[in-house]
Amino acid sequence: MDWVRLEDKGLFCEPAGVWLDPWRPVEKAVITHAHSDHARPGHGSYLCSERTAPVLKSRILGAAIQTLKWGETILLNSVSLSLHPAGHIPGSAQIRLEYKGEVCVFTGDYKLQHDGLSEPFEPVQCHRFITECTFGMPVFRWPDPEEVALEMLDWIERNAAEDKPSLLSVYSLGKAQRVMKLLENRARFFVHPTIDVLNKAYASSGLTLPESEVFRSNASFQGPCLFLAPPGALRSLKFAQKVEPSVAMASGWMAIRGMRRRSGFEMGFVISDHADWKALNRAVLLSEAERIDATHGYSEIFARFWRERGKDARVLKTDFEGDGD
Repeated sequence: MDWVRLEDKGLFCEPAGVWLDPWRPVEKAVITHAHSDHARPGHGSYLCSERTAPVLKSRILGAAIQTLKWGETILLNSVSLSLHPAGHIPGSAQIRLEYKGEVCVFTGDYKLQHDGLSEPFEPVQCHRFITECTFGMPVFRWPDPEEVALEMLDWIERNAAEDKPSLLSVYSLGKAQRVMKLLENRARFFVHPTIDVLNKAYASSGLTLPESEVFRSNASFQGPCLFLAPPGALRSLKFAQKVEPSVAMASGWMAIRGMRRRSGFEMGFVISDHADWKALNRAVLLSEAERIDATHGYSEIFARFWRERGKDARVLKTDFEGDGD
């Protein structure tokens, strides 16, 4: 029987007595990052990276949190555990577990494309690699971020010339901060209050973010301005100018032809906090793992691809929902 295995509450490391990003309440949870599908309320204690802790505190009030520095090792019974940068969002971690000479790495969500904000992905060699594959199909190949930045700036400037607000649908944790960093010193930012709370949490961890203002219904704007809001808050925003904003979305899903049109957005920008097809395969090679467990996303396709290349590749059906990217 696997010493890291899937049970009804999540991934369980039996010899250490800890759960990895569990989706039902457990006594001891190790958390890769603070997105809601990986960091759920109700656990007795949470172990995470130092940068994730203040964000986790803002999302799960009263959580009992212990932190680890990058690469710091603790011994849980007979298991050595350490956290290593995943590059997904600031503070996101891969979990490395070693037991009786065997190393297992659980990636959580990750990306290899550096965003200038998150700690860069750190390859960790292991025997077993439990990897996400949200975008595990060949169609998903991310463009150069600077090219996307120029597309966004062109959109913002065109809207400004027509006195129209530029409203971007982004997920409040990770994507909002990444877009702000990408367009730093090139636009003025107004953010939804939920994004502002997370910006402050990151600032308390020492992360430097571009300046932003909290969106208010009487906000006035001149010149290149970008309004950032989570998808669920778009309809609630009212602008003092009483003009219809130009609404766009930043997501890896915008790489699919027709997705923008079906979603009702005027523009779609391909910016993802997950690894694309090429990066997922690169991560597998860098791990040098003998066994690959593919979870959430296009896991069947990804596992089959590696089985055809001689790997022991399997599908691990977890309850991770994805953060929408």
